Amino acid sequence: MSSSVASLLASEILTLEGAIVPHWIGGKAIARQGDRRAPVYNPVTGQVARFVPFASKEEVDAAVNAANAQFPSWSATPPLRRARILFRFKDLIEREQNRLARIISAEHGKTIPDATGELLRGLEVVEFACGIPQLLKGEYSDQVGTGVDSFSFRQPLGTVVGITPFNFPAMVPMWMFPVALACGNTFVLKPSERDPSTAVHLAELLKEAGLPDGVFNVVHGDGEVVSQLIRHPQVASDQLRWFYPGGRIDLSSGHRQRKTGASTRGSQKSFGYSSGCGFGSGS
Repeated sequence: MSSSVASLLASEILTLEGAIVPHWIGGKAIARQGDRRAPVYNPVTGQVARFVPFASKEEVDAAVNAANAQFPSWSATPPLRRARILFRFKDLIEREQNRLARIISAEHGKTIPDATGELLRGLEVVEFACGIPQLLKGEYSDQVGTGVDSFSFRQPLGTVVGITPFNFPAMVPMWMFPVALACGNTFVLKPSERDPSTAVHLAELLKEAGLPDGVFNVVHGDGEVVSQLIRHPQVASDQLRWFYPGGRIDLSSGHRQRKTGASTRGSQKSFGYSSGCGFGSGS
């Protein structure tokens, strides 16, 4: 790593030195210093740069309740209007691309070109989701049997939860929430506690794009928080891109509550599973 890149990464982290990475609940940054938290390290020096608090049960409930409260109005918003918000979000990602890449690099440690490439891969899914009015069209078949017609239409599920890993703090969440939001679901994201800041910055950009408060929320935590989210009675679907210890059990517990779930580790399948959850047909 060149000295100029190291200096850039260090300066990016020093701007948040000693800070607490906030949750994002109901359209607001919620910063707290509870008993349960984890350090976020400076990948240049190996020293602690800031702390990320683990959400309490009350904060998990607040995030899910905020999403659930917005579901009736958001799901009733015409797909074209939802797509327009995602178009604006796409423009904001492109505008803030350099800053987001520096944030990813400052916490994860990957080079800025790699971080930029990650953003571009995530942006491709946002571009796809912008075409959701066409994708949400149903089908109708006349006389599939004697006196029998067949029709189908797609409906949103409700509040969807995404659990994402540390290796792609922007790309993997952007595989999930753009399609889910475009389909009329509300979303709670639990990013990795190792590089959590990117998720909060994406939430800020969604708000700036015009997404109503509460439609997209971010909570931080460990496997305990993951279990609370998956088992929450108001969560309709969960999308895991990685396993925490006990993750298989947690996912199956959600399935026992008749939730749609998608647990993926093969990148070639991740998008298909995520979009399936968005449409209400998880695998």
